[in-house]
Amino acid sequence: MRDFVSAKVNSVPPSGIRKFFDIAATMKDVISLGIGEPDFTTPDNIIASGIASLKHGDTHYTSNSGTVELRRALSAYLQRRYQIEYDPEAELLVTVGVSEALYLAMTAILDPGDEVIVPQPCFVAYTAEVTLAGGVPVPIATRVENNFQVTREEIEAKITPKTKAILIGYPNNPTGAVMSRERLLDIAQLAEKHDLLIISDEIYDRLVYSSMAGGSQAQHTCFPTLPNMRERTILLGGFSKSHAMTGWRIGYSAAPKDISAAMRKIHQYTIMSAPTMAQVAAIEAIERGEEHVEMMRQEYDRRRRLIVGGFNSIGLKTFEPQGAFYAFPSIGISGMNEDDFANKLLQEEHVAVVPGTAFGAGGAGFVRASYATAYEKIEEALRRMERFVRRHG
Repeated sequence: MRDFVSAKVNSVPPSGIRKFFDIAATMKDVISLGIGEPDFTTPDNIIASGIASLKHGDTHYTSNSGTVELRRALSAYLQRRYQIEYDPEAELLVTVGVSEALYLAMTAILDPGDEVIVPQPCFVAYTAEVTLAGGVPVPIATRVENNFQVTREEIEAKITPKTKAILIGYPNNPTGAVMSRERLLDIAQLAEKHDLLIISDEIYDRLVYSSMAGGSQAQHTCFPTLPNMRERTILLGGFSKSHAMTGWRIGYSAAPKDISAAMRKIHQYTIMSAPTMAQVAAIEAIERGEEHVEMMRQEYDRRRRLIVGGFNSIGLKTFEPQGAFYAFPSIGISGMNEDDFANKLLQEEHVAVVPGTAFGAGGAGFVRASYATAYEKIEEALRRMERFVRRHG
């Protein structure tokens, strides 16, 4: 039956993250540092608001764009946090997680053969979504020597007459890099010069940290706030990472009205509307969730310091992540490639990590370890990994 599957779908490989998660699920005593999901339960007040909506009978479709109450709350939030205005009627769309928003963005803007520049390593869905939308992903391998930040020169070298957009995701999954404002301004200038769109996935915008060596906290720059970028940017955001709401499947896009209308058209025919109770819970998250976001951010920071310090101490040289909840250690000391390292670590010590190449170019020689798991589990994982490195280093 494989002959009936489209060549486009056949060209997309299965997720490298899911492969290791599935193996780990069959084993006992596994400590998973593989999945990018908060180990926190959604805060009680947010859960209560969702339950209350069900009890009140909110079990029907909403507007395709999402409830007007949520869109207004999102508009006020973006204005309050980033001083940028979006019309809740025409420029905001509520989606089934940021993954749907990314799919809608790609499908709305790409014609067959259009190219999208994708700095890597990146979230595994980026290149796949470009391909599934009929576009051509153009990867750029970022390097640890540049703090995994893509440079103006690297991007400009890849721009052709077929280039339609640049897709960026900072704070970055899997590296934890936070893009400096100066390099984002470089990208903005290129977008103007070459008449390009920017798709900016900012799902980790609330999870940024100060340097472990001391100093001020890293600053996240919301891309459409840069000069002349509001009308060139599709901003993607959501609640999964910041509010521990992965299972609620609620995200959003903010974009100029013509692009937002195109995305909404696809959304109408594929999804109809995001889950109603999740939209009610998202309003609660926006309006009364700040203390929970900060509590979780501080705990992630505590774990970050543990895992980065631990990796470095056992010889797995690790770039310091200042955003998201991932560490990206080099496994060069082991003499293995990233796939062998991850496989043997899982089999011998029951610790699950993800090979860096699952995230594209630039991931060779690295693995991703999520610190969105309990402090005590990270301590034990480090003990097991130290034994593993001693045997194979």
